[in-house]
Amino acid sequence: MLRIKDFQGLRPTPALAAEVACVPYDVVDAGEAAMQALGKPHSLLHVDRAEIDLPEEVDPYSDQVYAKAWENLAALQRNGALIRETGPCIYLYRQRMGSHVQTGIAAVCHIDDYENGLIKKHEKTRPDKEEDRTRLIGTLSANTGPVFLTYRDRKDVDQLVMQVTTNDQPLYDFEAPDGVQHTVWRIAAPEIFVNAFHEVPASYVADGHHRTASAVRVGLERRAKNPNHTGDEDYNWFLAVLFPASQLKILPYNRVVKDLNGHSQDALLKAVGSVFRVQPNSTPTPTRPGEIRMYLDGSWYGLEWQPSATADPISQLDVTGLQERLLAPILGIDDPRTSKRVDFVGGIRGTDELTKLVDSGRGAVAFSLYPTTVEQLMAIADADQIMPPKSTWFEPKLRSGLFIHTF
Repeated sequence: MLRIKDFQGLRPTPALAAEVACVPYDVVDAGEAAMQALGKPHSLLHVDRAEIDLPEEVDPYSDQVYAKAWENLAALQRNGALIRETGPCIYLYRQRMGSHVQTGIAAVCHIDDYENGLIKKHEKTRPDKEEDRTRLIGTLSANTGPVFLTYRDRKDVDQLVMQVTTNDQPLYDFEAPDGVQHTVWRIAAPEIFVNAFHEVPASYVADGHHRTASAVRVGLERRAKNPNHTGDEDYNWFLAVLFPASQLKILPYNRVVKDLNGHSQDALLKAVGSVFRVQPNSTPTPTRPGEIRMYLDGSWYGLEWQPSATADPISQLDVTGLQERLLAPILGIDDPRTSKRVDFVGGIRGTDELTKLVDSGRGAVAFSLYPTTVEQLMAIADADQIMPPKSTWFEPKLRSGLFIHTF
């Protein structure tokens, strides 16, 4: 039984919602975060990436940064940009990107459900990134950015969502600078949603593995330090938005390798031809699983492969086929998590970004992939397996700051 719960957190005053709301902390570097927050004193980037308000020489993982985040969050409450909810509630959160629409339920989930495998993961976390978010969440006693969860569709939940989004007026409705429309409804009597989720057997972390692991760590640490722990404390819960799987849009996570590992272009093509069926003069974008595109010396090549029908879910992924057949044995990328010779390019940037990187000399060869499917993601998590790094790119991204869980 999956648990969700209402919460009485912080949220922006409606007039400032568009300014407070910001992209997730981990999709921008410090320079990009500073640019996006420029002229926006109420942006939550001043909390999630507080280093932007400190001198450049300050270590982004120093105590000074977390103290500044706490100071900035307090200031947003003092100046009225963030207000405390009048009572516990949940929210519906709809995003519209072009013709794509997805609507999720913003609530808090229990850390024990993550520990017990009801909230399933498919990625490893990096210790440095997990430690950073753990320190931020612990310092703030707040989840400022929601975890992106998904679950297998349920008609009863879909009907509840449709009733609210059809009949009720939204709390927020604005278009972000990237053109994505964000609409939020507040539900002050959420029991029917909470009860409906009792029938959902599991949810899956789609995006936000570090935020999830860090929130759970903070909750467990608070338990250990509280001799009067009862289990009812808010630190037992973390902020999430749960979307039905059929609504999600996964884009590919493409690869650019900076050199050919000592191969000439002809030698590389010959080596690739020994493990893939190669089609010259191909289109840049694969049309189905089992197809990969390679950009080399101004030309696109189609690479086709067929995993074994009895292969485990991980081995059936195109990212696995590319890594095990080509990147590791031919180009020498043994560990894509740590290699400095490979860059990952989110599919939102398109294949033109790949050609630009190679044509400019910043890369030697690029690979365009077919997106991992939601069913593949859930099958891997159900099998308690870990996806290769950078296997999925979800769009649109959830905005942080539209609702904040405090404890």
